[in-house]
Amino acid sequence: MRLIDSHTHLDFPDFDADRGELLARCRAQGVERLVVLGVYQGNWQRLWDLVQGDAGLYAAFGLHPAYLDQHRPEHLRELRDWLERLAGHARLCAVGEFGLDYFLEQLDRERQQTLFEAQLDLAAEFELPVLLHVRRAHAPTIATLKRFRLKRAGIIHAFAGSHEEAREYLKLGFRLGLGGAPTWPQAKRLRRVVGQLPLDAVVLETDSPDMAPAMHPNQRNSPEYLPEICTELARLMGVDAEQLADASSRNARQLFGWKY
Repeated sequence: MRLIDSHTHLDFPDFDADRGELLARCRAQGVERLVVLGVYQGNWQRLWDLVQGDAGLYAAFGLHPAYLDQHRPEHLRELRDWLERLAGHARLCAVGEFGLDYFLEQLDRERQQTLFEAQLDLAAEFELPVLLHVRRAHAPTIATLKRFRLKRAGIIHAFAGSHEEAREYLKLGFRLGLGGAPTWPQAKRLRRVVGQLPLDAVVLETDSPDMAPAMHPNQRNSPEYLPEICTELARLMGVDAEQLADASSRNARQLFGWKY
C-alpha cells in the first residue's frame, strides 16, 4: 500500500520528541509523502525548515481562521512574499490551511470572509491549489468558490458535509479530504456519505496531531495511522483497501502536479 497524507501539522511541537522515528515508521508502512500545512505567520519558517530536511515532505502556507485574532494585515503581504519567493519550487504544493469556521462563534464572520477571499486571490494569482478548512460553513464556502472558479481547485479538508454539498464541491473540481472522523461508528451520517463517494473524489489525510481515528482514541494522531484509516474507509466505500490507496494517491498527485 502506497499512501499520501494530504494534511498534517507535522511541524507542531507535539512531534518534536520523535519526529524522525515517526517518519521512518510511516515510510515502512507505505506513507511516502506528507503535506505539512502552515496556519499562522509565526510557523511558516519552522515548517519550511522541516520540509527542506526531508525529501518526502511538502509545504503549504496559509492563515487559518482559528487564529483570526493573531493575524495582521501585514501577514497577508508576507504570505504573498513567501508564495512569490517560492513560486515553482518543487516543495511548495498549495495555499493553506485557510477557510471559514462558523463553529467557533467568537470568530468574526466578516473578517473571516475577507481573509478567505484574500487567500483565494493569492491562490489564483500563483495558480496553486487550496487546502480549505470548512466547519459548519459549507453554504458560504460553496457560494464563494462559485464566484472565484479557481483554475486548480483543491481539497476540502476533513469533509463532513452532506451528499449534496459533496456534489457541489466535486462540480467545482475539488477533492474531499477524509481522515479519522468517518472511522467512528457514531458518525453515522458522515459514514453514509462516504459510502456514496466515487473513488476519484477522495484524498486521504490524518490532520495529525488532531482528529485521531477510532482505532487510536484519546491520543496523538499520527500519519502512521493512515493505512488503518484507509482500510476502514475502503470498507465503508465497498472497495479493496489497495484500490482506495491507489485512487487517493493518484488524486493527490494530480491535484498537486506530482508526476509520480
